[in-house]
Amino acid sequence: MRFFRLKAEATSSGESELQIVGRASKSMIAGRVIATALYLAVLVAPPAAQNAARENTSFIAPPPRFTDPERRTKLASAFPEIDRLFADFAAKAHVPGAAWGIVIDGELAHAGAYGYRDVDTKAPVNADTVFRIASMTKSFTAMAILSLRDEGKLSLDDPAERFVPELKALRYPTADSPRITVRHLLSHSEGFPEDNPWGDQQLKVTRLEMQRMISSGIPFSNAPGVAYEYSNFGFAILGEIVSRASGKPYNAYLAENILGPLGMTATTMDPTNVPADRLAHGYRWEDDRWKEEPLLRDGAFGPMGGMLTSIRDLARAVSAHLAAWPPRDGVDGVPIRRASLREMQQIARFGGASTTRDNAGVLQLNATGYGYGLGVTQNCTFRHVVAHSGGLPGFGSQMRWLPEYGVGVIAFGNLTYTAWGRTMPAAFDLLARSGGLRPRETRPSPALLKAQAAVSQLVSAWDDRLADDIAAENLFLDQARERRRAHLTELHAKVGSCRGTAESFDSVENALRGQWTIDCDRGKLQAFVTLAPTMPPKVQLLDIRVAPPGEPVRAQICAQ
Repeated sequence: MRFFRLKAEATSSGESELQIVGRASKSMIAGRVIATALYLAVLVAPPAAQNAARENTSFIAPPPRFTDPERRTKLASAFPEIDRLFADFAAKAHVPGAAWGIVIDGELAHAGAYGYRDVDTKAPVNADTVFRIASMTKSFTAMAILSLRDEGKLSLDDPAERFVPELKALRYPTADSPRITVRHLLSHSEGFPEDNPWGDQQLKVTRLEMQRMISSGIPFSNAPGVAYEYSNFGFAILGEIVSRASGKPYNAYLAENILGPLGMTATTMDPTNVPADRLAHGYRWEDDRWKEEPLLRDGAFGPMGGMLTSIRDLARAVSAHLAAWPPRDGVDGVPIRRASLREMQQIARFGGASTTRDNAGVLQLNATGYGYGLGVTQNCTFRHVVAHSGGLPGFGSQMRWLPEYGVGVIAFGNLTYTAWGRTMPAAFDLLARSGGLRPRETRPSPALLKAQAAVSQLVSAWDDRLADDIAAENLFLDQARERRRAHLTELHAKVGSCRGTAESFDSVENALRGQWTIDCDRGKLQAFVTLAPTMPPKVQLLDIRVAPPGEPVRAQICAQ
């Protein structure tokens, strides 16, 4: 398997790019019982207690939402240019056949294709052509592990040797090394050495052969738990854990509990299950011609990179990951809990930060890490990018999505290690230029709305009783009441009288923190508040200042 390289590297075009080159339980039942008991306790409580319970919901904000009614239409306007982008790349890179898709709000909004799935017969690629996706398989193995965790059949902090006893014989690099846990394996921090391209040729080994490999020893490049290093061997071991914790073969558990619920009917770990008229043949470009690569068989290393799927099928998995956001009430997700899907998409092992230049030559700061079976990054353009790629002899693929934007892009190629790394950000650039690539709008909680109204009124005309009503214990200890009142008097001397209401927030960082603008006779004031962890939430931080001219200042990921 080619691997997810956490170090951001400059490509030949100078862009910044993550190199992700494809290499219900007892506790849940107890939790539900407790939740039900608390709910019933509120129902039978005296009216005063019920009122207090209702007051405690004042911190709960409605989920973020998209506010542009033309968003989907705008995004769709970029599809023709994106098709040209991918087709041009495939032609220039000698990719025999390629398929790509754009996922928006839980559906495959657009699919494109180029070239041949079989060079000899000139059979064309389409959205149902099945490609091998290599290391992108790891995200499905991670889902299987979290599914078993949610069922109560394992803990992420269990020693891996609980399920794979062959690991007990490992010689650790130091006397103080912790035992390898399931979590270490999921986040590539078990200490095994990066194993590309060795891992490519291990797909076909049997479970018995893998057990013998483990028993013979695995060298460590680091002590467990101290560093990220990509390990295909580690994810193969996770596949064995799935089998032993579930009591079923990995492929069977995956089909029943992950692929089936997602509706991924064209997806398999065994290439012999793919109909011949849908299978993409893999090639390498050598001596100015395509040479077909032998299709690697399925085996014990399959959980690290053996999956075959189509654009239409993989879009269902990407949709599930996107649908896990934002956190909300309602029926839970498929195929596993939304909270577990979100857990996969957050950094479990930090990989460092670097600066590079993007396609336009703009300096970018990149912070990278690995979640569970998925890479996670932040740059100056996007706060949260989730991605993984896959590469095997004959194939290269990538999936990338933006949880806050509800948009993802997938691409497959049947050329060895097809390098989609520069094309993916270019596709998102085109979506951004459409004007439709905007994040969800965070909405304030009732408590924040109440604080906004009260602070706006206080700015207009100071009132000690109102100030006492909204202030957390620290507010007038951090800065005396008299100083705050005097500060407002100074501000009024600059901007004149102010309106005691505010129509909207300039920005809402979260349910209990926001900024807004107050109109005055000769200018504007900006107010910023953070509410305290009290019931009801009260104002613990209050900052009032003259607003700069122009548009309201909004939070930026990177300073310009």
